[in-house]
Amino acid sequence: MSLEVKGLLKKYGDKVVVNELSFTMQEPGVYALLGTNGAGKTTSIRMMLEMIAKDGGEVLWEGKPLKPLETRVGYLAEERGLYPKYELMDQLLYFASLKKVAKEEAKKRIRRWSEILELDEYLYPELSAQSGRRRRVKPMKADQLSKGNQQKIQLMAALIDDPELLIFDEPISGLDPVNTDLFKKIIRQEIEKGKYIIMSSHQMATVEEFCEDITILNHGNSVLQGNLNEIKRGYGRVNLEIKCDDDFSDVIEEYQLQIMEETPDKTMLKVSGEEQARAFLSTLIGKGHQIVLFELREPSLHEIFIETVGGASDEEE
Repeated sequence: MSLEVKGLLKKYGDKVVVNELSFTMQEPGVYALLGTNGAGKTTSIRMMLEMIAKDGGEVLWEGKPLKPLETRVGYLAEERGLYPKYELMDQLLYFASLKKVAKEEAKKRIRRWSEILELDEYLYPELSAQSGRRRRVKPMKADQLSKGNQQKIQLMAALIDDPELLIFDEPISGLDPVNTDLFKKIIRQEIEKGKYIIMSSHQMATVEEFCEDITILNHGNSVLQGNLNEIKRGYGRVNLEIKCDDDFSDVIEEYQLQIMEETPDKTMLKVSGEEQARAFLSTLIGKGHQIVLFELREPSLHEIFIETVGGASDEEE
């Protein structure tokens, strides 16, 4: 299988909001779409899913036009899409029916995911009441859940038909640390199953955990694209994290190094490369500075992102 996005174009009047976006996934894994608010990420995803019309381009799945209603596609939207006044179980069974999952099979899958996502007390309140932990016996509705638990319900709906292609738009936004770890565990399991996953996120550390290839969008244009490890190697190991027990500003001034960030825990310096870093270290040692931390590394995705789209608009998409 493969996913190929070719020249996606979207205009609103004279404004181009997605300008011929193209990328390919030849094998399972995670592909990241990154950008500031208004960069065109969600619009691109909605065009791929035929939620909005394209003004140009195509999306191919196994060499043929992607038809979301005919393909097992799971979508977790950034905007929560549950019906607030309807019972959770009814909604999940309805979403399963749209994906052609038989009712009895859907019930089995809902029960399994309910245990994994720790939602039994909301989906099966009568069982909680019988065990004496809760008094509520009425079926729960979406507006009775926290935002985090609503997000779990929507993740369950996205996974209910065991999709081949998953699209996550800000999947862990707003989650507490415990549920963040739970979502990450599920994403890793889906990766191990050989799924094709597209992830849009503002959380660069999360993207680095999962994604091999990326596209950074800025005002609808692809401004950086490729394998994340290769992109990092292209920058070189020029970020130096250092901490000393004493003041070493004299050595920084001697080498005229740029201080990128300074915290009580460490100082981040920009060096020209490994040769300058070694010379800097030698001077620190020669002057008797007490070194606690000295790490030379490639820039993080966060740093690459800021350098690539720094000053971009925060206009809402």
